[in-house]
Amino acid sequence: MSDWVSWFLAAGLLVILELFTGTFYLLMIAIGIAAGGVAALAGLGGPAQTALAAGVGVLATLLLRRSKYGQTARSDAGRDANVNMDIGQSLSVAHWVDGAARVMYRGAQWDVQLAPGGNPEAGSYTIQEVRGSRLIVK
Repeated sequence: MSDWVSWFLAAGLLVILELFTGTFYLLMIAIGIAAGGVAALAGLGGPAQTALAAGVGVLATLLLRRSKYGQTARSDAGRDANVNMDIGQSLSVAHWVDGAARVMYRGAQWDVQLAPGGNPEAGSYTIQEVRGSRLIVK
């Protein structure tokens, strides 16, 4: 089998593996390996093919890392309903003392704090945030 065929088969295998992982990093390495295949088609020797494949793969990975697709979205877990199942749930507060209360929620006593701009009256509230063992409600 020719060198260029081996390079392109390896690149194709990495593209298939990338489809299972959902990241773009294997795709960047596959681009580097494909560059090694192009170098083999151009008639360069084995060390030059390998060096070109490694250089293009590393460069493509670094460029991906610096792009918006390589950055992970950072969010506050205390406010994210996808991370914390308590966000968006409702609870009843019988009475407030200086913007704070103690309520029974999910079988345990919780400290509850009123979010800024809220009105401290008895009633039903929605959990907006969780800070440690304190529920912030509005």
